[in-house]
Amino acid sequence: MTAPIANPILVETTRGSMVESFHRGRYVVMKADGTVVAAGGDIDALMYPRSAIKPLLAIPLVESGAADAFGLEDQHIALACSSHNGEERHAQTVAAWLEKIGLSVDALECAPHYSLSLNSAIKQAADHVTLTRAHNNCSGKHSGFLTTAQHLGDDPAGYIDEPHPVQQRLIRVLEDMGDCDLSSTPRGIDGCGIPVIGMRLRDLGLAMARMADPSGLSDARRAAVLRIRKACAADPFMVAGSGRFCTAIMEECGEDALVKVGAEGVYCAAFPAAGLGVALKIDDGTQRGAEVAMGAILRQYGVIDDARAGVLQKYLTPVLTNWAGKYAGDLRPAF
Repeated sequence: MTAPIANPILVETTRGSMVESFHRGRYVVMKADGTVVAAGGDIDALMYPRSAIKPLLAIPLVESGAADAFGLEDQHIALACSSHNGEERHAQTVAAWLEKIGLSVDALECAPHYSLSLNSAIKQAADHVTLTRAHNNCSGKHSGFLTTAQHLGDDPAGYIDEPHPVQQRLIRVLEDMGDCDLSSTPRGIDGCGIPVIGMRLRDLGLAMARMADPSGLSDARRAAVLRIRKACAADPFMVAGSGRFCTAIMEECGEDALVKVGAEGVYCAAFPAAGLGVALKIDDGTQRGAEVAMGAILRQYGVIDDARAGVLQKYLTPVLTNWAGKYAGDLRPAF
């Protein structure tokens, strides 16, 4: 039996004069017509997209008319796409959003946890903040699901279960945008409780390309995509939060780049000016590898020029230090 060919090394970690470790992975850059512009590794192997697909999962919220029916603003649409830090602005906005649609935070079927930002988590503990489900880093996405359910008359209970109309609607969106059949691909449970659906990296790249260039979509879906892109660029803090790669990139690049992290080393992006979609997966599941790889692609396709690179340097090529703050090495792209 022939051993599978290893995916290429995408990111290296140096210490002193030596490469100490590296991250293998796969990536694809695509056009909305299905053309593969660039690729590395096995882009036809199945993977779980995790939270990197949240901008796609926000489409029904806007396309169904739910966002307009409840008077949602950019901050809400951005939250629907988010894996936020669970900082107080995130949690408070989610709670107010749910009140707007006639529900409470108890309707969320995700669990509370401390902020993903260490400084915020320490402050929450020191201030004895009562954590609610709104603090969950996926609460914005869940609020979007509940808003759509309320608007379309679905029973909100059990909205995280695959048979529920909310989840069936989302699967159809993924199939339509990725031009794929997901009826028999692997299933799992995400950290927030919703189903995760196995997809090929190629299909995910196509879905993101159609986010970048929605000209071939229906009028309603094209309008939804444009609104989602605008909202994330208008309020990138809501997409992630303090000290986060996603927020920093979109604060600097605006609508030139929609970027979204997922767990286990997944990243997606849409570059509207170039009409390109990007999907990548780091084999070892590390976020640090995925961010440096995505940064390299942003640079390669001119979304981040030299001026933007100067502002974003700590995210593109992070410096590694020891506990005393002394320089030890770098994370750098290797492709």
